[in-house]
Amino acid sequence: MNNHHSQRAASAIALAAALGTALSIAAAPAAAQSTPQEKCYGVALKGKNDCAAGPGTTCAGTAKVDYQGNAWKYVPKGTCESTASSKSPTGFGQLQAFKEKKA
Repeated sequence: MNNHHSQRAASAIALAAALGTALSIAAAPAAAQSTPQEKCYGVALKGKNDCAAGPGTTCAGTAKVDYQGNAWKYVPKGTCESTASSKSPTGFGQLQAFKEKKA
């Protein structure tokens, strides 16, 4: 009888551990999405902008060229101005739309 109780306890512990793991995995994407984001102009690749990129674009996926100065992409807050942008006057993403430098 003592062995039966030990098996039930072990099964209950295993079930609780599996449930805890499943819940933490399910919560991980939600935690990642709660990271503060900011719009970063000039870092999106052609057709990969997030939305409303100015004249000639209407919403997500409408950037005409890579690193378009009026096309933005969400990036983690604080990283925009250190993200490379070959067409930006500074060589990095900008917090505001800009006119692309000539190649």
